[in-house]
Amino acid sequence: MKAVIMAGGKGTRIASVASDIPKPMIPVAGKPVLEHEIGCLKAQGYTDLIITVSHLGHVITDHFGDGSRWGVHIEYFTEETPLGNAGALLHLKEKLTEDFLLLNADAVFDVDFDRFVEAHRKNGGLATLFTHPNDHPYDSGLIVADAQGRVTRWLAKEDDRTGYYRNRVNAGLHVLSPKVLERTFDTPKVDLDRQILKPLAGTGELYVYDSPEYVKDMGTPARYAAVCRDFESGKVEARNLKNKQKAIFLDRDGTINEYVGFLRNIDEFRLLDGVSEAIRAINQSGYLAIVVTNQPVVARGEVTVPQLNEIHNKMETLLGASGAYVDAVYYCPHHPHKGYAGEVPALKIDCDCRKPKTGLLLRAAEAFNIDLSQSWMVGDGENDLLCGKNGGCKTAMIGADDRADVCGADLRECIQKILE
Repeated sequence: MKAVIMAGGKGTRIASVASDIPKPMIPVAGKPVLEHEIGCLKAQGYTDLIITVSHLGHVITDHFGDGSRWGVHIEYFTEETPLGNAGALLHLKEKLTEDFLLLNADAVFDVDFDRFVEAHRKNGGLATLFTHPNDHPYDSGLIVADAQGRVTRWLAKEDDRTGYYRNRVNAGLHVLSPKVLERTFDTPKVDLDRQILKPLAGTGELYVYDSPEYVKDMGTPARYAAVCRDFESGKVEARNLKNKQKAIFLDRDGTINEYVGFLRNIDEFRLLDGVSEAIRAINQSGYLAIVVTNQPVVARGEVTVPQLNEIHNKMETLLGASGAYVDAVYYCPHHPHKGYAGEVPALKIDCDCRKPKTGLLLRAAEAFNIDLSQSWMVGDGENDLLCGKNGGCKTAMIGADDRADVCGADLRECIQKILE
């Protein structure tokens, strides 16, 4: 599979770091960002590369040449006049006859491309976006998708964002079918997101690939400093899903939000004090933050799945406003006891995912290659404690319980102790 790397941007926001070289050549841990990208691709067998260049493009071509020094083959397309961030693709159509990777050259990443490509092929769409949560979702394009991963809405930064949304951000990595380039455009510049991909939202041909792997734009001096720290600490490489991950699993009610009994009304969802700070600390550590929660209100017919999703969207919106995020949410909708008015018979079962059973942990472990023995379960009730122990995790309890490995007055104190 070919990989096209878009390396023509000027990097005006990061000019104070380096103004005499193109943004993809700015060094991270002693190597240009683009060199790290090429190394990641080469390590996974993606060696047929096309790099589009423009601003100070000779710096890139002189450094990488034909790519043989790095064990890859590189062709270049030079934009003599600005074509937009997708215009070059239209000039490369004859070379892009099969599905291909399309990557931004100004991001630091280390991801399992085989997983990404396999998800695209399984879905059978025209395009798949690599999506993830981040700590600045309202400075980013947000993607709304259905339960099958089909994109239904694409919210650019300038679009109206009233209401609550999942923190699902377009990370700038794509798998595309050459069919997306068959359209003609009457503008001198072509924008990838607004003119090619966003129009596919709602057609059933555009999919998301949700992953907690490391992808970060280094477009500002502050973000550049952050990615340098992450690279030096080993966090970038460690987040590749080829490597075993560790997670902090979080109960929801009474741990993240105020306990109000069976939460049925979204207006009653309020984050507890210190929760955003605690989850930010998880985000900055080597752990994934994953919510696992029993929600029998679905089986009892008191909350629909769309209503529950909206409650979780509110959780993600509130966390995102404070620079925090969860990597995934898993819930059990079942309830074994019958006899409730309006109950959903298909969900009134004795399942394997209702805590203290471990189904939610096992699903997350399979999805994200998590080593449960290196992970934690944090909650405020016995079901959380037993679920963690049954799954082989270490346990932290809000309150006092001598069976737990760690106890704290609230989530913030528990996370502080875990990360000490």
